[in-house]
Amino acid sequence: MHETDTPLLTSRFEEALVYANHLHATQLRKGRGIPYIAHLLAVASIALEFGANEDEAIAALLHDAVEDQGGAETLAAIRERFGEEVAAIVWGCSDTDMTPKPPWQERKEAYLAHLPHASGSIRLVSAADKVHNLRTIIEDYLVLGDELWERFRGGKEGTLWYYRAIADALLAIEPTPIAQLVAKLTQELETITRASSL
Repeated sequence: MHETDTPLLTSRFEEALVYANHLHATQLRKGRGIPYIAHLLAVASIALEFGANEDEAIAALLHDAVEDQGGAETLAAIRERFGEEVAAIVWGCSDTDMTPKPPWQERKEAYLAHLPHASGSIRLVSAADKVHNLRTIIEDYLVLGDELWERFRGGKEGTLWYYRAIADALLAIEPTPIAQLVAKLTQELETITRASSL
């Protein structure tokens, strides 16, 4: 490892970490009882492992903030604190800024439609989010079986459809290593769910 004059992650990342923890302080992971910050840290870690720069890593920490914690007002605060690039990535990873949220299927179809036009930064953070979600779903499915699907608005069929559609879209746009990992994990989830229904 080479030392450089400029650290890869600066105090902006530290500020984003504190801010993300503040925004999501009362939120738990769906069905797991785990503080939500664990997911945000995991997504930032995965993004960094696949080459994220600081703006992308900050956006990874904040990728659910607009959707879950304040909508357009939160997006404006992110833009003011961390700049236009971070705000653009966060917005690109959000499927709504409305409360209550529009219907699940409608949101997911709109998100899929926007992916081919999204920046590489948006796709990186989105893929990192999907990698962590898929790993968690696989782990929980091996323990809970089909009971797991009760926690998802799309149920079993909708959830499997969505992750397959995301994987296919990411691969079609650019088969990056992280897109390939999303596809691999999606295939693994499909395989274990098929095996259990035989």
